[in-house]
Amino acid sequence: MSTTPEDRSGLSTETIAELHKQAVAVAGQAYAPYSNFRVGAALLLATGEIVIGCNVENASYRLTTCAEQSAIATAVSQYGPTIKLRAVAVANLNGTASQPCGACRQTILEFSTPETWIFYPAEDGTIAVTSMSEMLPAGFHLAH
Repeated sequence: MSTTPEDRSGLSTETIAELHKQAVAVAGQAYAPYSNFRVGAALLLATGEIVIGCNVENASYRLTTCAEQSAIATAVSQYGPTIKLRAVAVANLNGTASQPCGACRQTILEFSTPETWIFYPAEDGTIAVTSMSEMLPAGFHLAH
């Protein structure tokens, strides 16, 4: 059984590093005056484009937009509603482990394929990788 992010995802070391670099960079643009938890996300679309987004907080916390949802909204606005995600990289500037939240997992699932991989900061400071089906094994699907 393979254990490296490259082996699991089939993506090159360079691609994973580029996604992580862009996620970290866009986290610096986050608007997080309440939590100071600045998050960035970089999406690799199935077509090869990379799209980024960051979290945007709101005084009414429920209205906060997560980085992953921000990036997906940008991707849809730039490339249309049929986008498919090959990979999602999440990073934060707080040096802490953080997987996508439940709402982001469901949003990622909406645009995922069986080959969608999620990269995120792990407890030990490395970059962890999980398939979308592992991250949200019982996600909600609505036939359309």
